[in-house]
Amino acid sequence: MVKYAGIFSDRRSAGRCGTGAVMGSKNLKAIVINAQHNIQLYNPQAYNQLVKEQVNLVTGNKGFQNHKEWGTTSTQDFTNEIGIYPVRNFRYGRLDGREKIIGEEYRKLRTGDIGCYSCPARCGKVHTVTYGLYNGAHSEGPEYETIWAFTGPIESTSIEATIAADQLCDDYGMDTISTGNTIGFAYELYENGILTKKDTDGLELTYGNHEAMIALIKKIAAREGIGNILAEGTMRAAGVIGKGAEAYAIHVKGLELPAYEPRGAKSMGFNYATSAIGASHCYGYAAQDIWGAIEPRPTDRFAEVENADVVIYNQDETAWKETGIICGFAGGWGWVADLFGKMLSAARGIDQYTDNNHLRRVGERITNLERMFNVREGFNRQQDTLPQRIRTEPLITRGAPGDGQIVRNQDEFLDRYYELRGWSEEGIPSPQKLDELGLGNI
Repeated sequence: MVKYAGIFSDRRSAGRCGTGAVMGSKNLKAIVINAQHNIQLYNPQAYNQLVKEQVNLVTGNKGFQNHKEWGTTSTQDFTNEIGIYPVRNFRYGRLDGREKIIGEEYRKLRTGDIGCYSCPARCGKVHTVTYGLYNGAHSEGPEYETIWAFTGPIESTSIEATIAADQLCDDYGMDTISTGNTIGFAYELYENGILTKKDTDGLELTYGNHEAMIALIKKIAAREGIGNILAEGTMRAAGVIGKGAEAYAIHVKGLELPAYEPRGAKSMGFNYATSAIGASHCYGYAAQDIWGAIEPRPTDRFAEVENADVVIYNQDETAWKETGIICGFAGGWGWVADLFGKMLSAARGIDQYTDNNHLRRVGERITNLERMFNVREGFNRQQDTLPQRIRTEPLITRGAPGDGQIVRNQDEFLDRYYELRGWSEEGIPSPQKLDELGLGNI
C-alpha cells in the first residue's frame, strides 16, 4: 500500500500516479490478457506499405541510431551541462562530481539490451554490478529518470547504488521517481533538524550517503519505521511530520517532480503545473526548451507567459499520439503525423484520420475531458501551481546557464493559458468550449 506503487509487467512499469496502489486497494494482484491474433485491417496492402515507410523513416534517422545505442543512459550528461539536473531536493541545477555518472560510466556496466515488443530500438540497457558494496545488483535499467532519482536528490555519484536501487524498486513494485524524491525530501528534513537520527531509526541521512538511501527504500516498501510515513509521498508525509516540512515537499497535485528543473526549462515547469496528473514530464514534454525542438516553434527556455501556446501544443500532441500507443521517443526518430493518420485510416477505413487538424482536436478533447474529471473532484486554479521553492528561491546552477532563475509570473501564465484553452479564470472549461469539442454532455 505504498502510495506510489506502480503496475509492473516483468521489469517494465507503469510507474507514476500510484496505479499499483489503486490495484492493491482493490485486492487486485494482476490483469491477464489472452487474445487471438485476428485483427482485421480495412486496407492491409496500404497499411503494410505505410509500415515499410515508417520503418525506413525511423531506422534511417540519426536520432534513432543514437537512441538505440544509449537509450536515456546519457541524458544526464546534457541536463547537467545546461543546468537543469535537480540536486538536493531542487536547490541546485548541476551535480558536483557529475563526471562519475555519465553515460560512458554506465556503459562499462552494461550487460545487455531490452526493448518493447517488436521495437528495433531495444533502448532499455541492462546493467550488472560485479564488484564492491553492491556486487551482484542487476537491473533492466536504470534509465535517465531513475539515474537522477538516486543521485540528484541525495547528491550521490554512485552508479552502483542506482542499479541496486532500481532493482529494489522493480522487485517491490515502486515508482523510482517518487521514491527518490521522497528520500531526497527526508534528507533535507534531516539536514534542517526536522527529522533526527531517532526519527530515522538510526540512519544518518547525510548527502552522499547512498547506503542510507538503500535502507530507506526497503523501509518504505515494508512501511517500517520512518518508511511508514515516507510511503505516503512527500505531500502527505509533510502533513504528518509537520514542523514546517510542507515547504520542502516538492510536488504538483501530490505528484513528485521528475528530473527536469522547472526554473531552467519553464515550459516544462508550467506543463507540470497545469497537467491533470501533476508533475509528469510525459504529459507534455517540453522538447523545445530542452533539446531545441522547432515544432510548433523554437522557445526561449527562460521565458514564461510567452510560451503558453507551446505548453498547450505539447499537451494536446501527447494526448492524441498516445491514442495510437506511440512511443514517447519516436518524435525524434523522424516519425511524422501525416504518416500516422494515413496508417490509422488504412486500418479503420475512416478518411477523417488523415486530417492533422482532426488529430489535434482529438488531443484537445482528451485534455479537456481530463480537466473536467479534476473539476468534478474539486480541483481548480489553486492546484495549478509549482512548489513554493520554485517560485521564491533562485536556482543555483554551479556554473551552468540559468543561475538565479526563478518562476516569477505564474499567475500571468495561467491567465494566458486558460484564455487560450477557452477556460474560465479558475481553470474550468467553459460550456462553449465543451460544446465546441462535442463534450457538452459533461
